[in-house]
Amino acid sequence: MIVDPFILTRGDSPLLISMPHVGTKITQAVADGLVPAAMTLPDTDWHLPRLYDFAINSGVTVLAANYSRYVIDLNRPEDDQPLYPGATTGLFPATLFDGNPLFQAGKTPSATERQSYIEQIWRPYHQQISIELERLKSKYGYAILFDAHSIRGEIPFLFERRLPDLNLGTFNGGSCDLHLAQLLAKQCESSAYTSVLNGRFKGGYITRHYGQPQAHIHAVQLEMAQAIYMQETEPFSYDEKKAALLQPLLKQLIDTLQTFQG
Repeated sequence: MIVDPFILTRGDSPLLISMPHVGTKITQAVADGLVPAAMTLPDTDWHLPRLYDFAINSGVTVLAANYSRYVIDLNRPEDDQPLYPGATTGLFPATLFDGNPLFQAGKTPSATERQSYIEQIWRPYHQQISIELERLKSKYGYAILFDAHSIRGEIPFLFERRLPDLNLGTFNGGSCDLHLAQLLAKQCESSAYTSVLNGRFKGGYITRHYGQPQAHIHAVQLEMAQAIYMQETEPFSYDEKKAALLQPLLKQLIDTLQTFQG
């Protein structure tokens, strides 16, 4: 039975932070089928609620998924159309990020089971995004969505070479005001971290679907290399020292998003 598909912490600012890949709950059908290498959920966006905990204290609304992307990927469209050319993962991932099968042969969840994931996890999460953006826009005249992600810095199956530390995505300018995107990019460029705007990660479904600058809703994705705040391999430990060095920049980015008037 699906319960509590997300955690919502409402704030009082024009900014909504979405964390679609932080969930670690899995259903029994998924647990019964996963290969041993997947049981530790290695492709999770680990520790982001902890890393961004300062945002709640500054009045930001935060929406965090409870279920793992191995159950259903909230950053993919419901019709499962691919977002990127080449190797990628879908609404119901079939492989780990290293390209190996996610499920044992013949043990993927049934079509009926997966339809329940759409109805009870995917749709409620996206309905809540819509509700929050409408609430914020009604109050402020605009709303800003920040889609927070992290990933191992080197995954040859998905991308060539090592990723920059900070990967901002605005769907090539289609999801966010150009001036705001440039401000964020300059702040990243001025930091001690490597960065890129609209590189390999241009923003997933959430950024592309909800970002409508012409309607005063701006969306930007930040995909971070996990090595800048945690241990990328098991046991995926949070690194207090690295995180403490990174958080001032994240606070700067969040402050820029909160004070932008779109």
